[in-house]
Amino acid sequence: MRKFISILLPIIVFFITASFFGLAWAANLKFDKTTISVSNGETFQIAVIVDPSPDAITSTDVYISYDATALKATAVSAGSLFPTVTNDISASGKVYIAGLVNDAASSVTSAGTLATITFQALKETTITLSFDCSTSKVIKNDINATNVLNCSANGTSAVTIGSGSSSVPTSAVPTQLPQSGVFDNVVKFAIPGSILLILGSALRFIL
Repeated sequence: MRKFISILLPIIVFFITASFFGLAWAANLKFDKTTISVSNGETFQIAVIVDPSPDAITSTDVYISYDATALKATAVSAGSLFPTVTNDISASGKVYIAGLVNDAASSVTSAGTLATITFQALKETTITLSFDCSTSKVIKNDINATNVLNCSANGTSAVTIGSGSSSVPTSAVPTQLPQSGVFDNVVKFAIPGSILLILGSALRFIL
């Protein structure tokens, strides 16, 4: 009996350990920021991170969902994880990004940036960016092209959109006074005129 237990115990420990590390290190998708605060009307960028651990992968299909009334995806720039990256932001509330190796014999084995997305904030609210795991995939480098994405390990990002800063127009007050204006001309002619008026009155009194 003891001999049976001594054989069975290592097997049980092996499967428990394998299960634990499999959950901890399964391939997943994350954003580089878990929270973002932005003013209404402003733009911000967020990167999509692919972690293939512990597998070697050859491609990924990433679908991101968001509230189209609060955000608008305006651009996607490729990261350095895959040599070929394509994207589609034409669908409202969706961003699609694909990455793949150019050589079937090569693979990606470390985490890195798939792409960076630029969003514009459209209204004051709080929303969540998330990965659509029903369609997203991380493909293992094997003969079956196995999808090794673990949905429960995927990340999200909370985006808070606040009120934009009001723009107050600069007052149109001249920085310098006019060098020569109407008042200057009045003074210039008023002084001689006053002198002539006084002289004329004096001469009239004498005469």
